[in-house]
Amino acid sequence: MRSVRYRIAQHTLRIRFDDTQADEGMLPSFTPFLISDTEGDEQPLTTVTVSQTCPFSPRREEVGQFEGGDNHYGVYTTEGGYQIEVSDPSRELCAVLESREGFRECLVSLKAQGEALRSFGLNNCVMMAYAFASSARGTLLMHSSVIRHQGKGYLMTAPSGTGKSTHTWLWYKNIPGCDLINDDNPIVRILEGVPTVFGSPWSGKTRCYRNVSAPVGALVRIRQAKRNEIRRLGVAEAMAVLLPAVTSMKWDEGIYRATCDTIAQLIGSTPVYELSCLPDADAARLCYSTIAR
Repeated sequence: MRSVRYRIAQHTLRIRFDDTQADEGMLPSFTPFLISDTEGDEQPLTTVTVSQTCPFSPRREEVGQFEGGDNHYGVYTTEGGYQIEVSDPSRELCAVLESREGFRECLVSLKAQGEALRSFGLNNCVMMAYAFASSARGTLLMHSSVIRHQGKGYLMTAPSGTGKSTHTWLWYKNIPGCDLINDDNPIVRILEGVPTVFGSPWSGKTRCYRNVSAPVGALVRIRQAKRNEIRRLGVAEAMAVLLPAVTSMKWDEGIYRATCDTIAQLIGSTPVYELSCLPDADAARLCYSTIAR
């Protein structure tokens, strides 16, 4: 059995390949996060075993069917945790994830025949294992695009297709000294009371898989409008904006409570804004002049 380890947002992730048709080459976006077996001495956050012969538990009860972006997830409880089916936009089953011990141990079986769909299924399963296992450690996988300027990271969040990537691109084009940390799923951690954003292997359609980090400067909800306006949100509004943007499990009390606690810490030390805007340079300049100066 081949085992590889990755360091993502200062958490160690181990993947074991017991499937002769699967290896780390299926996860090219993880390469910047690869570490050797001798780096770090802590226990892995989670260990994911990939095998065609995984002894999956019988389903006990269906939690529900959920859409995530263009993907579909079927979630079931088992005696040891959860079983999650990952399907592509056409509803073809790509992989099955089964968790044990609070996602500290996970099994993945790849169901699709084509290499692209197998990689897609594995990537999604590892992402969920990481997000749910790290929730109790002050860690959030947040659906957002994050731009860095003068050493601080600014997260733009919005429903898919609303314009968060467009807005960070406008920063990049019109505000000197910017660089993109991640364009879809950066990781936010509270480290010694300081919210810090990290790049991750999950960046949507933009190939931005950077092993970099920055203290969080602010968070901004992007909303399409006919003119450019920005306002700071109160605590309740900020919670309502950020909670749907974070990968979590509302039906799991422990994971959901930990997620809410971390978001509350984030809001307590970091300003959250709403930007109503056009997709133009003036919107980027208004946002920058309000939150970054």
